[in-house]
Amino acid sequence: MSKLLVVDDEQSICWGLSRLGTSIGHDVYTASSAEHALELARDTPPDLIVLDVRLPGMDGISAIERFRESVGNVPIIVMTAYGDLNTAIRAVRQGAFEYILKPFDLETVERAVKRALVGETNEVAGQQTQQHVGGIVGTSHALQQVFKQIALAATSEAAVLLCGESGTGKELAARAIHQFSDRAQRPFVAVNVASLSASLAESELFGHRQGSFTGADQDRQGLLVQADGGTLFLDEIADIPLPTQVKLLRALEHGEVTPVGANAPVKTDFRILSATHQDLLTMSKEGVFRHDLYFRLAAFRIEIPPLRERREDIEALAKYFLLAAAERGAPQLSLSEAAITELRQRPWYGNVRELRNVMEHAMIVARGGVIEPEHLPQPIAASQIMPATADSSLEESIAALISRWAKMRLEDSPAEAELQLELSQLVEPPLYKEALEKHRGQCAAAARRLGLHRTTLKKKLDDYGISDE
Repeated sequence: MSKLLVVDDEQSICWGLSRLGTSIGHDVYTASSAEHALELARDTPPDLIVLDVRLPGMDGISAIERFRESVGNVPIIVMTAYGDLNTAIRAVRQGAFEYILKPFDLETVERAVKRALVGETNEVAGQQTQQHVGGIVGTSHALQQVFKQIALAATSEAAVLLCGESGTGKELAARAIHQFSDRAQRPFVAVNVASLSASLAESELFGHRQGSFTGADQDRQGLLVQADGGTLFLDEIADIPLPTQVKLLRALEHGEVTPVGANAPVKTDFRILSATHQDLLTMSKEGVFRHDLYFRLAAFRIEIPPLRERREDIEALAKYFLLAAAERGAPQLSLSEAAITELRQRPWYGNVRELRNVMEHAMIVARGGVIEPEHLPQPIAASQIMPATADSSLEESIAALISRWAKMRLEDSPAEAELQLELSQLVEPPLYKEALEKHRGQCAAAARRLGLHRTTLKKKLDDYGISDE
């Protein structure tokens, strides 16, 4: 039987976690402040501490070091409803065993408690930091999950693959990982692989020797060597040519590169981060991306959510862009409630990048004062941000994707698989979500547009767990 100390100023949290701890066979005692908890811990040393971040008096993160001095290396689970990147980084660097976001389900806490008490720790010693990473703004639950993953990635040397739509901030996340890592004082070398021509990609990445090809009039140090001691960030990694993929894989496995035209390899020690908006596993099945390179790059994978999945961050982001412009000398502007409402309702196919451009447009038109809806540019349509290919319509592209999916499922799935049902479950949820967004959550209007009865749509929304509020 272990002793659990729960520290939270919300009595309901203390009560719930006490019931949970007791139900799985532990003694639980609680405190509503860090100061009180430290007194209790000195008298009755706990085997595990569950600690809230926001407390009256001393905050939870600051209390971690005090607990370490008082009761030693006891596992500490940190809870917060107000997570941001700095909080996540501080918690991980102070050696927190786990970082749990409120609201949470008790099963999540129970799993963390059991892992902590059997010693499956992931503690990382280090100093807290107050560094700011510009552009990663928001308090949504989805973004807090990203903050947590960035914090964990920053304390390791593992290769990280950042996935997400264009404009979601993958490079900002990569820079944050580097900034909070042990390599922060060394170079951060960023390269957009899509900007490299197939003929020069190898030379740019690995370097070349003078005279190795036409135009090589002097030695060139490749980007992998420039990143020595630091971090290499390869954006749009899906666009790397196949022959270069082989050489990159060897460089990652052996820590050395051979420049074009050279006879001997050059040692280099870098941490690799990469990003893509494409499905690398599908590309691997199609033979255009090496599966062994994928697994080497994706030791730790972080999904950056699109802006439409974290609409509660839109206001904060918009105001951040206005403030950043004012700091550069632009007039200080504010947003009207009507403008904020309009921003929240847009689809944001271009994600944060599109929002930044919208705010720049609004600042020019408003010319000071308050930004109103009429100062905002027209929303960008999906066809503008995700155009069909030159030789096919969007509908034909969708049909081609479905055909590709069907071929893979018919080959890989068991004979009893219900592929029609699987396809419906893939296609219907995004269709219903877009219809609800278009009609501002009005189920009856969305049903009419879809050609469904309202009760039919309501049942399908319930089946898929989609809220019509």
